[in-house]
Amino acid sequence: MTSSLRTRTPLLIVFLDLDGYKLECEHRADLEVADMIDDYYDRIANAVQTAGGRVVKFIGDAALIVFPERAIDAGAGMLLDLVPKIDAFMRERGWNCRLRAKAHFGDVMAGEFGSTGVARFDVMGREVNETALMKSDGVAVSPAALAKLSAKVRKRVAEYRGRA
Repeated sequence: MTSSLRTRTPLLIVFLDLDGYKLECEHRADLEVADMIDDYYDRIANAVQTAGGRVVKFIGDAALIVFPERAIDAGAGMLLDLVPKIDAFMRERGWNCRLRAKAHFGDVMAGEFGSTGVARFDVMGREVNETALMKSDGVAVSPAALAKLSAKVRKRVAEYRGRA
């Protein structure tokens, strides 16, 4: 595949995962885990799509998500709403898990990666790695992402941090 099918583009990059997932899976049947993950994926994908983003991939309980620059406020707002909703969903199912979100803004290489016939959309680059390495105990938003948010959404992020 040639690099001409990929472009450098500014995106809000988001990583999600469930804190406590591994421990919960250790004492549950595979079918129960599969059913829960299916419902979890559905909730995440619907929220992301509604906010104008794209799920790049799910890997177990983790997700890599991107939002175009024009949807950065919607993406950040969605994260602030999604964390308590997923936490409640997990409690209702009897799972001791909490959703963790990390959001960063920067330029990535985006496009089709892989061999002909199995190529798929993905994002790569330093900014993706930086996002993955962020720490989060709920919703973490990098300074680069905060700088791109409207004052209204920055205020929501600050209020969220104040509650955490």
